[in-house]
Amino acid sequence: MSETPAPTTTGEASPTTDLEADVIATLKTIYDPEIPVDIYELGLIYGIDIAEDRSVAIRMTLTSPMCPVAGSLPPEVEAKVAGVSGVSSASVELVWEPPWNPGMMSEGARLELGFD
Repeated sequence: MSETPAPTTTGEASPTTDLEADVIATLKTIYDPEIPVDIYELGLIYGIDIAEDRSVAIRMTLTSPMCPVAGSLPPEVEAKVAGVSGVSSASVELVWEPPWNPGMMSEGARLELGFD
């Protein structure tokens, strides 16, 4: 099984640390409609970058380039992250490298879906 690329963030213990926690909490409320696991635990979030101006850039992928929510999920992520208190703006970059695989899911997600 491949290791999940850990989402990267900027900043150490600072106000952005709290903002990062709020962003992650929001990401955990967004589900792939075909899989009963949130996108963060599913391993679809490859990076969370928070700038000094509190803008948030998300790098994410989908389970497949042919995913039926390819057109709707990234804008949903962008809108929900932009709505987090303290976020000045949000953007989402959809990436395909490395390709997503089930090994990128958290242990909890793998258990939920019966992979362990």
